[in-house]
Amino acid sequence: MATATTTQTTPSAGGRSTAARAHVQRFGTFLSGMIMPNIGAFIAWGLITAFFIEAGFTPFGPLGGFGENAEGEPYTGLVGPMITYLLPLLIAYTGGRMVYDVRGGVVGAIATMGVIVGTDIPMFIGAMLMGPLTAWVMKKVDSIWDGKIKPGFEMLVNNFSAGILAAAMAIFGFFLVGPAVLAFSNAAAAAVDFLVTRGLLPLTSILIEPAKVLFLNNAINHGILTPLGTAQALEQGKSILFLLEANPGPGLGILLAYTFFGRGAARASAPGAALIHFVGGIHEIYFPYVLMKPALILAAIAGGMTGIFTLTLFDAGLRAPAAPGSIIAVFAQATTDSYVGVAIAVTAATAVSFLVASVILKASKDKGEGDLTEATSRMETMKGKKSSVASAMVGTSGGADTGGDTARELADGGPVERIVFACDAGMGSSAMGASVLRNKVKAAGFGDVKVTNAAIANLTDDFDIVVTHQDLATRARPKVPSASVVTVDNFMGSPRYDEIVEAVQQRNGAAVPAGGAPSAATAGGAAAGGDAVAEDDAGRSGEAILTRDRIVMDGGAQNAEQAIDEAGGLLVAAGAVTDEYVVSMHERERSVSTFMGNGLAIPHGTNQAKDSIRSSALSVVKYPEGLDWNGKPVTWVIGIAGRDNEHLAILSRVAKIFGNKEKVRQLDEATTSDEVLELLGKVND
Repeated sequence: MATATTTQTTPSAGGRSTAARAHVQRFGTFLSGMIMPNIGAFIAWGLITAFFIEAGFTPFGPLGGFGENAEGEPYTGLVGPMITYLLPLLIAYTGGRMVYDVRGGVVGAIATMGVIVGTDIPMFIGAMLMGPLTAWVMKKVDSIWDGKIKPGFEMLVNNFSAGILAAAMAIFGFFLVGPAVLAFSNAAAAAVDFLVTRGLLPLTSILIEPAKVLFLNNAINHGILTPLGTAQALEQGKSILFLLEANPGPGLGILLAYTFFGRGAARASAPGAALIHFVGGIHEIYFPYVLMKPALILAAIAGGMTGIFTLTLFDAGLRAPAAPGSIIAVFAQATTDSYVGVAIAVTAATAVSFLVASVILKASKDKGEGDLTEATSRMETMKGKKSSVASAMVGTSGGADTGGDTARELADGGPVERIVFACDAGMGSSAMGASVLRNKVKAAGFGDVKVTNAAIANLTDDFDIVVTHQDLATRARPKVPSASVVTVDNFMGSPRYDEIVEAVQQRNGAAVPAGGAPSAATAGGAAAGGDAVAEDDAGRSGEAILTRDRIVMDGGAQNAEQAIDEAGGLLVAAGAVTDEYVVSMHERERSVSTFMGNGLAIPHGTNQAKDSIRSSALSVVKYPEGLDWNGKPVTWVIGIAGRDNEHLAILSRVAKIFGNKEKVRQLDEATTSDEVLELLGKVND
């Protein structure tokens, strides 16, 4: 990411606060990213504990970990090992993998064993530290000799470096991190006990309820409450901490108030939102209603405080986290002696929140009839990502398919570090788009912003901007909820690319000065299983990719299907591919168009058709009168087949040529195969 700045630009206080909030949100998202994928394991542990411990529904020593076997040996059971080893190791592996893929997950889990055996409490916080930290160190160590290892020694170096580092970090965790986390956990537990014994715990709602609406709750909930609550549940069998944030009562009360006293779209949508919130457990559904009338945060705080006070009064709690915060999940995790207390706490929180919200709405002139769509947009801006549920409730698409929506979405968020162009297979179309966009970003002076390409199936939620074809947007968005998603229908000359570059300039600050050396990061690299387009990494076999006999200056096709047969037939005639590859070219076109823009279409086979390629080759067919490519005007059809990863470098060179308006003009004016071969000859370099 470009870090150069100018002394003439001073961020405003509002900009600084927005940036600070974005950093906290990212931190919270990172913490929740370690916990949320493993919530199923927490629930499994809670259920096993509920049924099989000595005080459970169906006590059973071999599983619950009490009593002795026939030889007089105590039963180990599942409860203890799961919370001591399984859960922390899962968290550590997940955190490490988020930082450095599987390699980071493995070394993170190994290092976490040091803090586990070095203390006598569940090391959730220790795992959340050691997993990502060890993965980050591993990543830095690997970068020292990246590209410098002699061929044949890669596996030896990689395996031993991982083993040595993981062992060292495990020892470091045993002697230093473990004791430090233990001291912090003891202090935090003492603070919670202090609040509980003095009846001050309800005051935490003053922090928690606004944090929920501002999407800052993940750092509090998953960073502190879940680890502390789990340790408390192990010791006492339940914990009130699991319900400080998950109680659905405050939000339900606000939505019921809108149902009875609101107006317009807010009143009409509130009943459906209440059902999703209370039963589905999607609490973010009520956030726009609060943002539409900020005074309602007082209702949420009052409801939250009432719920917590009631829980302390009845000494109620849950065995494990309730995720999502559905009333069903809450009661599924409640202990048998907490059912009454939990029910009254949720009811009381709902009632108080409803009463306060009703007074606020009735006293207001507009009765809550504000623009719910605008409030939803503000919520998504603060959240830093789209909310499919909230958007569906107010009738918006949650997309960014038009110029205006694209500009708004791209303007939000922190600095841009990674951009990915995603397509069905992560090869042809995305490689072309990535090459064009990379050149634009690099030309703007942001050489260290990584622009890569990937298959949609391999996307992960660690990109800042995702670019994809408009027909693939519905598949891409669920994979990258935290990213800005930009859709295009023109891979070569989309105006969206310029908007992306402008967004990078706005979000990253000043560009690298002219003449500054771009970062090596711009050379690409694999992105979530996809292959980045590099300029000189084709690994060429030495054979010519394009020859004169594979250039046709006056194609005879009348439509896209016939053009694919014409371009594919040239590849077959050259012996570069089999007939099966041409069949796969049609399959690819049916999946998503290979129209690239600037009068160019590049039909190519699917990822599954690689075995049908005998050698890398291009075929070029010109249609001087123009060809209707499913509604798009095409003059040039380039068929491509690439063995291994050769297609990436080929596509990069084609993209550079057709991204140059002067080159395109010269090609359009060319009348012979020799002229075309001279202009496209760079693909053979």
